[in-house]
Amino acid sequence: MSVEQAQRTVNQLHKDIADLEKKMAGLVKKEADKTKRIGVVQKSITKNTSVSMLKNKDRQIQGYQRDLARLISDKASINNKMAEKRAKLAQTTVKLQKEESSRAKNIERQQNSIYETYEKQIAELSEQVKLQEKFAISDKNVFDSSTEEEYDVFVSHATEDKDSFCDEFVNILKNEHHLNVWYDSLNLKWGDNIRTEIDKRLIKSKFGVVILSKSYIKKYWTNYELEGLFQRETNIGKLILPIWHDITKQEIQNFSPSLAGKMSMNTAIMTPSEIAEKLNELYSSSKERPETER
Repeated sequence: MSVEQAQRTVNQLHKDIADLEKKMAGLVKKEADKTKRIGVVQKSITKNTSVSMLKNKDRQIQGYQRDLARLISDKASINNKMAEKRAKLAQTTVKLQKEESSRAKNIERQQNSIYETYEKQIAELSEQVKLQEKFAISDKNVFDSSTEEEYDVFVSHATEDKDSFCDEFVNILKNEHHLNVWYDSLNLKWGDNIRTEIDKRLIKSKFGVVILSKSYIKKYWTNYELEGLFQRETNIGKLILPIWHDITKQEIQNFSPSLAGKMSMNTAIMTPSEIAEKLNELYSSSKERPETER
């Protein structure tokens, strides 16, 4: 039984018990009325009451007593029903508490897993930087890409989202807006070291477009790219441009509150062409500002 089903059952049992209590109150009122009537008839009998009148009053009393017997039987039946409902309510409440506790533990495990992934990625990035500093040759290492091509946009995405959005979006950026885009399908070559290539291209890109989806938040490489972008943004300012793709705000909030707080584009309400146009406008305005203002 799910939390929702258990909650619905608990709500219905509370309603059923309330209805039975209302019926019980009505029966108690009727019982008091019948008892009062019997008392009134009994008091009306005196030594002067005729035999025929006495018989009539005795019939009245017997009728009220039969009514009382039915009322007492109905009360007993309702009491039994209420006892059954209350027992079932107690059992269902225990189940509901267990289901809520289980759900809370699952959410806690998921959050802990996300935090552990973050910590692992940060540790890996730190270790990577240490290794590159340790094995630097003269004044150049894999991060020293002064001779490498610079890119306007680095597109961080999950492979599962290529067909539904990424390929079309990148094609519009390159062919319609003539932006220099780093996109793994276009730039990674057979035999390239993926980690090294990502590190170099992140440093040489003006903006990092992050296409957030259900697949994106689960993958190692996308999280690796995101950590790199966050580190660069800490040093140089605005860099990360989020796009929500088939994902809810709550899912992003659970994954990264800092990303959830950023102004984002959303494929649910905008076409690839419209989002590409917004990016081109942002890129054009950034070129007009002096370097020191960025």
